[in-house]
Amino acid sequence: MKVVIQRVSAASVTIENKISAQIQSGLLIFVGIEAADTQEDIDWLCAKIANLRIFADENQVMNQSVKDMDGELLVVSQFTLHASTKKGNRPSYIQAAKPEIAIPLYENFLEKMSIELQKPIQSGVFGADMKVGLVNDGPVTILIDSKNRF
Repeated sequence: MKVVIQRVSAASVTIENKISAQIQSGLLIFVGIEAADTQEDIDWLCAKIANLRIFADENQVMNQSVKDMDGELLVVSQFTLHASTKKGNRPSYIQAAKPEIAIPLYENFLEKMSIELQKPIQSGVFGADMKVGLVNDGPVTILIDSKNRF
């Protein structure tokens, strides 16, 4: 499972010209799921994200997590995180999980992330044509692949 985490001062998802989810200060997380992903990947990533110290403390040092500062989360599924660009100019998405595998894992990710933060989180709609708006704060952008945890 791959995630792109962006520290934001605002983010939103618009579907068919209607805002379907939005947050203020917190994290926008793009999640890419592959067929080999398991609940173990979800558990590890959610704990890592909730405790990742990328927010400034009183001394302006990145020493606080989204949990510490009671920030908000917006999670968006994004199969293109598994794009392979080794051959040619058209990316291959063969590593991305098919919807019948990805949807339950995505829903588990949302549920686990909500448990980690002990509050509801916002999310995009799996498979929808979404327009994602954000104000990247910093900018701070972190890439994490659960397969690199060992």
